[in-house]
This record gives sequence, structure tokens and C-alpha cells, in this order.
Amino acid sequence: MQFIDLKRQYSKLENKINSRIKNVLEHGQYIMGPEVYELEEKLGEFTNSKNVISCASGTDALLMSLMALNVKPGDYVLTTPFTYIATAEVISLVGAIPVFIDIEPDTFNIDIEKLENQIKQNPKRYKVVIPVSIFGLPANFKELEDLKVKYNLKVVEDAAQSFGSSINKKMSCTFGDIGCTSFFPAKPLGCYGDGGAIFTNDDSIAEDLKSIRVHGTGIDKYDNVRVGVNGRLDTLQAAILLPKLKIFSKEVEMRNKVADLYSDKLIQSFKLQHVPSGYISSWAQYSILCQSSEHRDSIINKLNAEKIPNAIYYRIPLHLQKVYKELNYKEGDLQISEDVSSRIISLPMHPYLKSEEIDKVCNVILD
Repeated sequence: MQFIDLKRQYSKLENKINSRIKNVLEHGQYIMGPEVYELEEKLGEFTNSKNVISCASGTDALLMSLMALNVKPGDYVLTTPFTYIATAEVISLVGAIPVFIDIEPDTFNIDIEKLENQIKQNPKRYKVVIPVSIFGLPANFKELEDLKVKYNLKVVEDAAQSFGSSINKKMSCTFGDIGCTSFFPAKPLGCYGDGGAIFTNDDSIAEDLKSIRVHGTGIDKYDNVRVGVNGRLDTLQAAILLPKLKIFSKEVEMRNKVADLYSDKLIQSFKLQHVPSGYISSWAQYSILCQSSEHRDSIINKLNAEKIPNAIYYRIPLHLQKVYKELNYKEGDLQISEDVSSRIISLPMHPYLKSEEIDKVCNVILD
């Protein structure tokens, strides 16, 4: 059993993926080839987003977005500590300061009430918030939109894990001012290397992002009008993503069926991530909360004994990571994040997980 079984997916798309790769090898346009622009168009259609700018990774998507919003050294950017380091790392890379807001105990997404309480302390200090749509579940964007208007905030959705999810049929990556996703192989829609994309309905932001993506280019690559990055998506990765995107809606349905099978068996014994009414998760991860860290260790031992892969997202919340010790957070500051990090474990999750495999995982856990 695989934690994420990319081989099963490839076996269903082998001919189409190989054909797409062959086309790239034949035309030889490995950088910004036609498949890149085709993919951007298809991603825009999928999400109903006006502008899509593909890029080299989900991290670059976030970094480029902060650059486009002119986030400067000394600025403060609000985000969650219950996420991968990339979310906060990009804030630091532009010289800004991350301010961590605790999460909700049920959805594991940023707590909007606590977020507003932080903003109220100094409304002029905060200009940008990066909510993370964790494990494939969109954050509470209805209330975030209210805060955006009330406090004149810019909202950048970290949708690295949530491409394909939605709230009342509005797709993840289209909330706020900018949406950022990742095509890392393990993500719901993954390529065979690194890749990402940025979504925005703001034409001015989109033009800035296109410039930033290629070293701050102006009229041409030797006319540089701003500081940028080398943030281009490889043509080969775009070619791989195109056939995957065609079956992606079906795969999101399959992911939800897998999650339902897990939940039916585990809901009486474990706390599970809550999916609010009207929300559809793309289930990048299927995670359960154990009773304690010791209970989690015993579950891990059982799974490992049966060679069932598992993972912990995230063992140490960002505010307690060594890299951010100078921010002077301490244990107990963000209690929900700390508690969830101490008890959470993620189980195998992909669209092609078989019911008998799910049964096996659950039986081992519940034994």
C-alpha cells in the first residue's frame, strides 16, 4: 500500500501522458512552450478565474504574490502556524514579519475571530493575510471577505493543498485577491516534479506577476523593470498536467468517496476534520486526531508493524520552529495548533485507494 499511489494513476493515463511528453520532445520548446499557455487557459476554465500565471512551485506562487502586492521589509503578514514552512518562509524572504494566528479546533483552518482580534489591536499595521486551506479544505472565506472589506486587507489564499475544492461551487484559488496552488507530485493535482500556479481576477496584479516570473521583465528579457525571480513552469510539467486535469473532477469525487469510507468507520473513535455545509474538500490528506501523543505513537506502531504508510502534518507548529525563535513565541501561545500538532496523524489517501485497503487501515487502527 502506498501513502499516495501515483503509479495507479499513471497506469490509467500512460498513453496520453507519454504522447504529451513526446510532443514536447519533438517541438523542443522546453521553456514557456505552448503547453504552458494551454495549461493556464484550462486552469482558468476549471476555476473560473480570469488570469492564471503558472510558475515553478507553490512556494514561488506565494513569493511572487507577495512581491506583486509590494510587501516590503518590516511589514507584518498574518497567517496560520499549522502549515508547511513555505507559507511563512515567503513572508520572511521578502523581509516581512509573520504573525501567527491560532486555528479552529474542528476545521484546522485559521480562526477568524482570533484573526480579527489581532487586527483590532493595530488595524493600520496589517495589510495582508495568508489563510491556508489545509488538507484540501477551504478556509472560512465568507468571513475572511468581510474582514478584507472592513480592514482593507489583501487576501492571498494558500491553496497548495486545496486545488479542486470549493465553497458553494466557488472554486478554491478564486477567493481573496490572489490564489496560489502547488503541483508538487503528492498534491491533489500533481506533476512529476515541481510546479505551481497563481490565480487572480485583477489584471494589474496578473501583469506584474508575469513580469516577476521572468526576472522582472519589461518589453523583453533584457528590459528589467522590477526585481523578479526565475519562476517559470517547465513545459514538460505542463504537458503532464494537461491529461491529469481532464480527469481531475472525477478524481476529486473519488477522493471524497475514500474520505467517506474512512469517516464511516472512524468517526466513533477519533475526532476528524470537520467539513462545513456547502464545502467540498479535495482531501490532500485524510487526518485523524488521536487522544494524546502517546496514543498517536501506539497507532503509528500498529500501522508500521503492518507496513501501512502514515505521516504527521505537522509535528511542530511554525511559531515553535527554531527558525522563528526571534519572534519570541512560546509554548502555550497558540494552544489549538499545539494540541492538534501533538495528536494528529494522516492516513493513506488518493483517488485509487481500494475499499479493502481502507478496511485494512481502519481495522489496524481500531484493533
